[in-house]
Amino acid sequence: MKQVLIKKGQAIVSDVPAPLVSDNGVLVKVLYSCISAGTEIMGVNESGKSIVKKAMEQPEKVKKALNMLKNQGFGAVLNKVTDMESGKPTGYSASGIIIGLGKNIKDLKIGDRVACAGAGIANHAEYIDVPRSLVMKVPDGLNMDLASTVTVGGIAMQGVRRADLRLGEIVAVIGMGIMGQLAVQMLKASGCKVIGIDIDDRRLGIAKKTGCDFTVNSSKLNIIEEVDKITEGFGIDAAIITASSNSNQILSQAFNICRRKGKVVLVGVVGNEYKREDMYQKELDFIISTSYGPGRYDPTYEEKCIDYPYAYVRWTENRNMEEYLKLLSEKKINLKPLIERVYPLDEAAKAYEELKTSENKPLIVLLEYDNEDSNNIERKVYINRKLLKTDQKINVAVIGAGGFAKSMHLPNLRKLSDIYNIYAIMSRTGTNAKAVAEQYGAKYATTDYNEILNDDGVDMVMICTRHNLHASMSMEAMKNGKAVFVEKPMALDKEEMEEVLQVIGETKMPYTVGFNRRFSRYAIEAKKHIKNRINPMIINYQMNAGYIPLDCWVHTGEGGGRIIGEGCHIFDLFDYFTDSKILSASVDSINSKTKNISPKDNVVVTLKYEDGSLCTLTYTSLGNSTYPKEFCQIYCDGNIITIDDYKKISGYGLRLPNIESGNSEKGQYEELKEFAKAIKNGTNYTIPIWQVKQATNISYLVERELKK
Repeated sequence: MKQVLIKKGQAIVSDVPAPLVSDNGVLVKVLYSCISAGTEIMGVNESGKSIVKKAMEQPEKVKKALNMLKNQGFGAVLNKVTDMESGKPTGYSASGIIIGLGKNIKDLKIGDRVACAGAGIANHAEYIDVPRSLVMKVPDGLNMDLASTVTVGGIAMQGVRRADLRLGEIVAVIGMGIMGQLAVQMLKASGCKVIGIDIDDRRLGIAKKTGCDFTVNSSKLNIIEEVDKITEGFGIDAAIITASSNSNQILSQAFNICRRKGKVVLVGVVGNEYKREDMYQKELDFIISTSYGPGRYDPTYEEKCIDYPYAYVRWTENRNMEEYLKLLSEKKINLKPLIERVYPLDEAAKAYEELKTSENKPLIVLLEYDNEDSNNIERKVYINRKLLKTDQKINVAVIGAGGFAKSMHLPNLRKLSDIYNIYAIMSRTGTNAKAVAEQYGAKYATTDYNEILNDDGVDMVMICTRHNLHASMSMEAMKNGKAVFVEKPMALDKEEMEEVLQVIGETKMPYTVGFNRRFSRYAIEAKKHIKNRINPMIINYQMNAGYIPLDCWVHTGEGGGRIIGEGCHIFDLFDYFTDSKILSASVDSINSKTKNISPKDNVVVTLKYEDGSLCTLTYTSLGNSTYPKEFCQIYCDGNIITIDDYKKISGYGLRLPNIESGNSEKGQYEELKEFAKAIKNGTNYTIPIWQVKQATNISYLVERELKK
């Protein structure tokens, strides 16, 4: 499909794989989309800046990059920079026809006319997958070009709601761009008197024609004096700022034209320095309006589509935008003077260029899409057709090209290009799949796992998706004759795990889980010195895991929790060091005093093995990032071995070779080398399957104990 991307200060139309429909979403064939002259053009200009200039303007991101350099190495930082420089999707407001329904959608049907919202979701693209919470049915009789402005309408409406004005009150709208023009008409429909303020006479003239009571050009007239005349010296009841500017003067002016006990609502983007005296004497309220309304930036609402109760949250973002569409259909808002340009999708670059350079920038610019048959949607885009299957190399399809795959596995696969071909990239987002495929020279990019499963050229899949998909994707791949490298965990519960083990036994396909610690040269060196021990060991392992907010996906049904998702690494390492079966387990956690700290993230697990060894994992989110993340102590036969964050190994009572590294070397690279040998030699496993099962089972056991 065709999609608009922003790259190096320009808008380009690119062919990318079309999305699949998600469980909580609908697949929409787009008819129109609306370009935001403010937000999007700002993004275009930002993309044209050099990395150095971006770094100077955003020092906090430089600090983050330095931390990444320290913890993950130069390759991870370079990959992040490359990712930033690839084309980015743009757009957040569109209209179209539903052509696909997610399994959880009950109240919509194929063929429904809908409007769609959401940055990174309602993109300028021929097909979009949109969560139900960001989809609004278009009223009968309303043209689809008008409906495509739904998001900007929702933003304007939320600003008006935040002002909480009453019939007859006087309000100033500062900034007569799209948001300002719509806000003016909404305020007039609410019975308010409206003063429009801008530096552009043309835009002020349009506002006057659509109902604005008074207009003031702030570059020609003294705003305070003009407002005093209009309000007979009392000042306005509220100011709604819809302008986009770096000036601090706009806030000051807004405060100064308000009456005592008035309010200022910020919808746009302006300089954020203000004088206390501008607000203090009048006891003004300063209010921020967050985008489309309640629900915005809440993944529970937007992605999982769990609505807020109508009685308690009357106007959610979805209900705001539904109401905007009703106002359009009832002709209470007139968009005719505002929609000044409509371009076909193929001319998107021309549309953006006009918005960037035109002296009289159009208020609303729409992109129009072909209304051709949508039965053959292309979810696969070729990048390097010359890449073929060979007996010398293993063709890898990377499934889920997220942050970890891009910072760790893909660079490692490239380093191992003598044994692996990066053959295909699959990602939920077509733009991401294509960008990664281009970066690594893959044969094709896709959003459809079936394309991978049905491709005889794929020898191995590397599954790096969210955890709830690991088991099903692994089984499908093995049944289709693919070797499987799946990131931990192998499955989220015992039933899933047993199903995977059954398929492994039936298909005899090479299979491994990303339990990489045992492949680290530090763990291998330690194993040499404990392999022939006389007595059992005591192993203490601390994981300074760091805090992750409790609403993050890793804590949900998609992630399974941090012990199942990450603690399993260490249980596998204990299995590797002991080569023994578990005898018993003891689990305890903290009694948290605050709701933001989860007992499940702060656990001490002690395992007793049949060989007599005792292994303890202290897993905590209570620590500090300046302290090493992982530290291991092995006590054995009068000796001590320590592994410090996979950067250094030390021996006490025995001599160890001097092994040190600047970055943590946790064995991901070495694990890939070993798995290639297993595939080539037909040995199937790099980790004994009973140990894969045991480590995974221990994580389930711990999770069960924590629920008691």
